[in-house]
Amino acid sequence: MFQALDPFIQVLKPISPLAWMPLALFTLKDSSVSAIFLIFICSVWPMLINTAFGVASVRREWMDVARTLEVRPLRKALQVILPAAAPTIMTGMRISIGIAWLVIVAAEMLVGGTGIGYFVWNEWNNLSISNILIAILLIDVVGMLLDFLFARLQQLVTYRD
Repeated sequence: MFQALDPFIQVLKPISPLAWMPLALFTLKDSSVSAIFLIFICSVWPMLINTAFGVASVRREWMDVARTLEVRPLRKALQVILPAAAPTIMTGMRISIGIAWLVIVAAEMLVGGTGIGYFVWNEWNNLSISNILIAILLIDVVGMLLDFLFARLQQLVTYRD
């Protein structure tokens, strides 16, 4: 399945958030919904790729044991595949949350109205470099906290042999 989806992912993944925004605004007709779409479309790829890789990397022995014990598909997914793939899925989520945080700031700059991105752009228009630096520091601190949180969650779901 991963091989079937990979060409689509590789075509859509490198498209810049700035390129998606006009299309989203034209199609969705709402700047808030367009910003959410933009954040989603730019951050979903690492999570999808890592999830597919994690599921494909589940040890064959574990799948054989589940098959031998005639474990039903839902139970096999929840009790064999998900725990085995969880560290890789969390890695994808960690990368995706970092990308989402970057895109949120950019989307708020483009859409305007509210948010830290809008604040940075507004302060640039007011030539208030000190406020821009404070906002950049805040963006950095929040980004680091998000990364730390997901790194901790990744440690919690990682099984050590």
